[in-house]
Amino acid sequence: MTWTAPKVERTTRLGELGEVPERRMLEGWLTWHRETLLAKAAGLEPGQLARATVEPSDLTLLGLVRHMAEVERWWFRRSFAGEAVGEVFTGPSDGNEGLDGVHPADAERDFGLFRAEVEACDAAVAGRGLDETFASPRGVPLSLRWVYLMMIQEYARHNGHADLLRERTDGVTGD
Repeated sequence: MTWTAPKVERTTRLGELGEVPERRMLEGWLTWHRETLLAKAAGLEPGQLARATVEPSDLTLLGLVRHMAEVERWWFRRSFAGEAVGEVFTGPSDGNEGLDGVHPADAERDFGLFRAEVEACDAAVAGRGLDETFASPRGVPLSLRWVYLMMIQEYARHNGHADLLRERTDGVTGD
């Protein structure tokens, strides 16, 4: 039996985030966007996940999953938490943060690495204050709050790409 991207069980409902403390709101929005990306891939087989469907772009759903694992690691673990960890999928000269090098045979592994990275990122910032800062590569002080907001916008942008990729793959739409 061929592996397919698993169905996503939503853990966050946006309507429940209207009157919660700021940290819970940021975590909730980020979780919702993480789950949305995975929902866009749910039920697809590896070949479908690795196929570029919006010409002339070579962007794929699997590439987006890989990319977001890289971006999660960069901002939460490497930048904010200062962990000395390398890349999830790429080498330092790649520049495309997981978007390239997509292979259908690696789809199940890549989804597992994404999920593991999300858990590691959540653990890296658990108990840390939103006002805690670190120096960006350009020496600009940035807060954990900034990282959450940056990640929410990064997912929102790429979830829009995922909408188009999924619709062109099999006609499925919706969040």
